[in-house]
Amino acid sequence: MQKEASSSDVSASHVGRVRHRRRPNEVTTDGNRANGPALLVSDQNKYKSMLIRTYSTVWMIGGFALIVYMGHLYIWAMVVVIQIFMATELFNLLRKSSEEKQLPGFRLLNWHFFFTAMLFTYGRFLSRELVNTVSSDHLLYKLVSGLIKYQMFICYFLYIAGFVWFILTLKKKTYKYQFKQYAWTHMILLTVFAQSSFTVANIFEGMFWFLLPASLIVINDIAAYLFGFFLGRTPLIKLSPKKTWEGFIGASVTTIISAFLLANVMGRFQWLTCPRKDLSTGWLRCDPGPMFKPEHYYLGEWVPHWFPWKEVFLLPVQWHALALGLFASIIAPFGGFFASGFKRAFKIKDFGDSIPGHGGITDRMDCQMVMAVFAYIYHQSFISPHNFSVDAILDQIIRNLTYEEQKYLYQQLGEIFTERQSMQS
Repeated sequence: MQKEASSSDVSASHVGRVRHRRRPNEVTTDGNRANGPALLVSDQNKYKSMLIRTYSTVWMIGGFALIVYMGHLYIWAMVVVIQIFMATELFNLLRKSSEEKQLPGFRLLNWHFFFTAMLFTYGRFLSRELVNTVSSDHLLYKLVSGLIKYQMFICYFLYIAGFVWFILTLKKKTYKYQFKQYAWTHMILLTVFAQSSFTVANIFEGMFWFLLPASLIVINDIAAYLFGFFLGRTPLIKLSPKKTWEGFIGASVTTIISAFLLANVMGRFQWLTCPRKDLSTGWLRCDPGPMFKPEHYYLGEWVPHWFPWKEVFLLPVQWHALALGLFASIIAPFGGFFASGFKRAFKIKDFGDSIPGHGGITDRMDCQMVMAVFAYIYHQSFISPHNFSVDAILDQIIRNLTYEEQKYLYQQLGEIFTERQSMQS
């Protein structure tokens, strides 16, 4: 009897505890466990966390500014390094050392696929710039032109070699692990290269189209953190309990305003607006084009009489920057939400620990990847001219004609110009 009473007491106390935890108005010392960690406003260590995060952010922004100053080629190298770090962090998510002890060289196979994808991606995007770089050396030009012509075949052969390598390494009792890693490797390649390759395309279209979108993501991230840190009260989404509506709205307004102002500043430097047509590191000079030429706007009756500026000079690209700012503040954060859900699925806090206070490289690139694709598509859809241009025709000539055919074309054009000059005279 006593045992039953004791049992019923335990049961009752257990039920009481369950009901006690479900009281909606109660605030526990550990925060809301049902929705994840406590918000930053109730975190006792928030200032220490903020100091570490700020220190890392300053170093990252400083290093990024230095690389941008060094030029397009160095930014491309930075993107490659980021891709390698991202692939390393993602490869390690499903890695099991106990399985790989039985598979010597299996990790090398993953990197074989990685560098094959890198060769294919950048060979397609940077073929024109590579040919323009070596055009002064006849032998080297023929070699590079041949590699570009057969680049797709070379990459396919390398991929088939990796495929055969994978089949030959299959072992009993590890089939499931090996095929899981094979599929996981292809998912990583799709995630890393299908998106970051657009980043490289933006760089060579003009550093403006890389720097502005990337800066807007940084501004949005910092503004969301600060607004959420000091004003955040209302949780935004359960996948990221520390993100709040106050931070989201404050960051959106800040990002859109910053987009409009930054476009005016960046658009006045030819170093940022000129496209890079080779792989050199020299200073750029070019006609900035109509998008980067100031236009006069008379405000007139639109502003009160006491307002000091009755006319302003704006760049047409500033109106397009508003679209980039809108996307960076509303849609791009969902890349971060996706990454948060992904990490919850694997029961990890961060993808890595390479950046103090921020996690891994992948944690900082989730929104950047989404933004880079949008910036490229927006540029090609609304900014880049769709009619035939000298650059487009030259690109087709370089890609599809041999050196002898290009030389013959040059001679034929010379004869046509000579005939037209004689007819006009």
